[in-house]
Amino acid sequence: MNNINNLLNTKKPHSYSKVAVAACFGTFLEWYDFLTFATLAVVLGPLFFPSDDPTSSLLASLATFGVGMVVRPLGSALFGSMGDRIGRKPVFMITITLMGAATVGVGLLPTYQQVGIWAPVLLVSLRLLQGLSAGGEIGGSAVYLTEHAGDANRGFKTSFLQLMGPLGILVSTLQITFLQHYLSAEAFHSWGWRVPFWVSLLLLAIAFRARRALAETPVFLELSKHQKPESQFINNFKDSEIRKKMFLLFFCVSSSGAILFFCVQVYTAIFLKTAVKLPPELVDQLSICATLALFPLTIFAGWLSDKIGRKPVIVTGLLFGAILIQPAYWALEKFGLEFIQTNHLSDLLPIMLILITLSLALALVVGPQTAYLAELFPAKNRNSAATLPHNLAAGWIGGMLPLIVTWLNQMGGNSLAGLWYPTGFLTVSALIALKALPETKSNHL
Repeated sequence: MNNINNLLNTKKPHSYSKVAVAACFGTFLEWYDFLTFATLAVVLGPLFFPSDDPTSSLLASLATFGVGMVVRPLGSALFGSMGDRIGRKPVFMITITLMGAATVGVGLLPTYQQVGIWAPVLLVSLRLLQGLSAGGEIGGSAVYLTEHAGDANRGFKTSFLQLMGPLGILVSTLQITFLQHYLSAEAFHSWGWRVPFWVSLLLLAIAFRARRALAETPVFLELSKHQKPESQFINNFKDSEIRKKMFLLFFCVSSSGAILFFCVQVYTAIFLKTAVKLPPELVDQLSICATLALFPLTIFAGWLSDKIGRKPVIVTGLLFGAILIQPAYWALEKFGLEFIQTNHLSDLLPIMLILITLSLALALVVGPQTAYLAELFPAKNRNSAATLPHNLAAGWIGGMLPLIVTWLNQMGGNSLAGLWYPTGFLTVSALIALKALPETKSNHL
């Protein structure tokens, strides 16, 4: 524990600790707000998209969630460019306010029964605002935090930001489970579903106050002394070196990290519930344990990248994921079916170990990711060059993974056929990374 404290306190401990808490809490709020909608898709469908066919209502609700994923790159282009021009902190404040206000707004919306077609129109509009905000925050917060971290132990210090996505999923799921347990079904569908959105108002007030007290990053302040900051969005595509690095970030780091995230954090639960047919409550408990295991593994990967370099850690995670996915899911199916037959709790241990092993592959890629995406680009281009490929990857590659895998399973006629897609993607990504991914650990920001 003393070693961890020493690492955190290497440079300006009080100021950096304050920055880290505010940045991480704000990003947690972004993920909490963004993912609460997905968790409640089944409930929101009939309320805002009523139909005689329950499946149609659910699909409409999921499509509304997907709209937020699709516009994330637009948000990254807009706010990333602003971050290069007016500074990291102002954009930091705008994105958190926009996300919080849109999420609270969802909790206040009238339903279709109350205002008719205006209910889904307003819901989609607020979801668009959420997606734009997430595009500016997720990636921009990595730049902000990394530019405050200094040169020493940067991978370890910034790895904590990567915990906010899983933590957002965890808190949102636990809160909704708690409400469904203590409220009647009628009360939950009447007003209880609104509570997670209302909670965002309190979280927004805390996050806004914490961020308002923060300073602009020292890197941007130093840059402003020597040249007038301006939008670099178009220039990024004119510069061949920046274009190459944006592609490598998109394909080898962000897309592969997003694929592993959705495989490990999202699709494993879908697979265990639908293909293996384990009880949903049991799957949720296993998923929570796997998420908790991911936290120390991610921090370890960030620390390790300070010792041996970002590239070896990331490439190891890519190779590990490519090799592991097919046999891991085969084993999950095998041990899951054995548990259904015996109903012995001891038979769940292999499943838990497999989920933790998958989490290790994810951690090795995302642990160094925060530092890497900021270190990869020069200061004047950093915000826009880093946020666009990162959000394209998360929104369009990772977000589409469950749909593509499910479709390939149907085409292949078995529950493992679709997993050749992430396996192939990670294999190609690892080979490209081995040859072309630059090392950034010693780069001066």
